[in-house]
This record gives sequence, C-alpha cells and structure tokens, in this order.
Amino acid sequence: MEVQEIKQRFGIIGNSPLLNRAIVIANQVAPTDISVLITGESGSGKEVFSHIIHQMSPRKHGPFIAVNCGAIPEGTIDSELFGHEKGAYTGAVGERKGYFETVNGGTIFLDEIAEMPLGTQARLLRVLESGQYIRVGSSKVEKTNVRVIAATNVDVYDAVKAGKFREDLYYRLNTVPLRIPPLRDRKEDIFLLFRKFTADFTDKYRTPPIQLDDEAQQVLINYSWPGNVRQLKNMAEQLAVLERDRVITAPTLLTYIPHEASRSNLPMRLDAQPKEDFSERDILYKVLFDMKRDMVELKKLVADIIEHGGVSPNYANHTQTLNQLYRDIELPVNNHTEPQFTLQQPVNNNAANNGNNNDAFHITHDAEEVEESLSLVDKESDLIRKALKKHKGKRKLAANELGISERTLYRKIKELNL
Repeated sequence: MEVQEIKQRFGIIGNSPLLNRAIVIANQVAPTDISVLITGESGSGKEVFSHIIHQMSPRKHGPFIAVNCGAIPEGTIDSELFGHEKGAYTGAVGERKGYFETVNGGTIFLDEIAEMPLGTQARLLRVLESGQYIRVGSSKVEKTNVRVIAATNVDVYDAVKAGKFREDLYYRLNTVPLRIPPLRDRKEDIFLLFRKFTADFTDKYRTPPIQLDDEAQQVLINYSWPGNVRQLKNMAEQLAVLERDRVITAPTLLTYIPHEASRSNLPMRLDAQPKEDFSERDILYKVLFDMKRDMVELKKLVADIIEHGGVSPNYANHTQTLNQLYRDIELPVNNHTEPQFTLQQPVNNNAANNGNNNDAFHITHDAEEVEESLSLVDKESDLIRKALKKHKGKRKLAANELGISERTLYRKIKELNL
C-alpha cells in the first residue's frame, strides 16, 4: 500500500519527509512478527502507528489492546498482563486471565514501556523469547502467540545506563526502531493540521469557520509545541468554542499558548546561563582546597630554604607567599595595620660565611603572631567577608567570586550573622 493510501485510511495529515519515512517503516515491518519499539514525544501520535502496524499485518483479524504501563500500579501490573490464580494475593477471590492470554493471536501495544517495573520486564522478556509465561500464584507454564509493539517518550538507552531498564529487553524490543518526529520538526504540517482540527470542531459544535491572519499563522508555525499534535488539537477546539471573532489575530492566539512555553527556544549565551546553586559542602570543599594550596606553598618554601642553606634565590617570591598567608589569618579587631614579612638576603662575605648559617636568613614581621584558626566555619565566614569587602557589599558580584548563587550567599550571611 502506498504512503498516501495509508494516510487516507488512518487519517494522517502531513507531508513531512520525516513523517513519510516513519509510515514507510511501519508499512514494511507490519507483515512480519518482529517486535517494534516506537519512540517519540508525548502527543506525537505513537498509538496511531501501532494501529497501522496491526491493521497491515496478518493479525489484523485478531484482537488488539493498548496498555499504558505507567498507569498500572506496580503491585498489580503482573496480574494485569499475565493473570493470577485464586488466592494468589489478598483480594484475589478468583482466577483472572491476563492480557497476554486474552489477546492470544493478536497484538498488544505496551505504551510507556520505560515505566514498567524490572521484575515485570523479566517476565516480558521470557514471553518475547519463548512465548511462555506463568500466572501470578501458579506454577503452570502457559503459552501465548502475541505480537508486542512497545512505545515510550523517553530515551530508553539512558534508562538502561541508569539501571532502570533491562538491557537485554531493550535490544529484544528494539529489533526495528520507529521514531515519530515531533511537531516542531514538521513545520510544513502544522497549519494543515490546524485547519483540519478547526474544521472538525466547527462542524461538531456548529460554529462559524475559524481563520488565522498572516501574523497568527507565523506564530502558529514558529511555536515549539511541546505537547505536539495533542496540544495543537486541544487549542483548536478551544478556539472553535470560545472565540466570537472568527478571524484570529496573533495577540489572540498567544493567549492560548502557555506563557512558560512561549519563550524563545533560541540558544542561550553561555555567560547568560544561571549558575548552579552550590551547597555548603561545595563552599567547604573550596576552603579545603585553598588550605591544601597554602600547605603546598609552605612546603616548597621550607624545602627551598633547606636546599640552599637558608638562602633562597627566589626570596622575593617567598616574601609574597608569606604575606599572602599571613593576610589569611584572622587579626584582632583593634589591629588596623596589616603586618608585612620581609625575607632579608644576607651579604655574601667571609664574615657572614664563617658565622652561623641560621643567621643568614631572617624573617621579620611587625605584628604579634596569631595562631591560625582551623575552623571551617571561620574560614567560610572569612571568605564571605573578603568577597563582600572586595566588591563593596554587592552580593551578586561577591557570590560570583565565591562560586555560589546570590540566594545561597544571602542565606549564609544570615546564618553567620555577618
């Protein structure tokens, strides 16, 4: 059967190459008994393709049932699919046939297959491989001849990597993958679908026809349609019922588009993306990394002094390191002067060489030595104070300097009484 004939038979509207490709694949795989995994966003029409595969197959005279795996509670899905014996669990007052038994010789469509529990996935894999299953509460092996078509709106391979979906079942179902394109990838079909839906609803509710002006058509085509065909159909029905003015303008059409979804989907500048809200743990990690860096610098300084017998050729760099480390120590409140370390390189003469080597290297400072606080809370408080002082109290700039969000910084200021 040609693609156009399939569209007319099943009421499919559109001429998108991606849509035509999906119809061709469905038509080719229909005469076989191969399992098919249909992927696509919610509302894109996955169930329609399951009907195409069933009606174009030798099983078209057999039963067809669609099961939403996400709508069945985890505790009862095994019973729904495979049946149960009397007394198998509390409330099982009699035996019950499952879908795989009642649809024997037909097709079962498992929608939202990624929501199926792992235990049920193991049972389904056995049915696909051998056609055998066991009722809940029974030990007798039953046989069935059912074709399985599965569908999902999530990336099943990501679910496999996350341990939420069995890898062997994924490859067993994915014998023939069938991807249904989202509506935003079928822009040439959007206006055709809208005209079809509005015509159907105006006939149903006996209201005047709906028309869109040029600007409204552009809004309709350029919108991203996260709900796909289902969302477009619902909006067409609302317009057919609610609008008295039958010529729809762009401002009127925008009132039917959700505000949060109407924003532009253009790429965002990297520096315009919101920063992640770091936790207190991230701040403590930053403090610990700074402390580790300081310790490494001190080790280098001491090793350099020992290697050169108390005289370091890089004494200027050591002076900078000591001054920086001393500034990181909490000073008394009444001490407004910042101490300065000076590494004095001695005069290289015989008198000095004959003296004690320990006197060849002098470290002087003009402030009283203060024992450094090792409290992470004090370090965190000190970092926040310095960042606020550096940026003159501007919390947004200080938060960027600390690598945290402004909201987290505000909370820390209140917690630490800064």
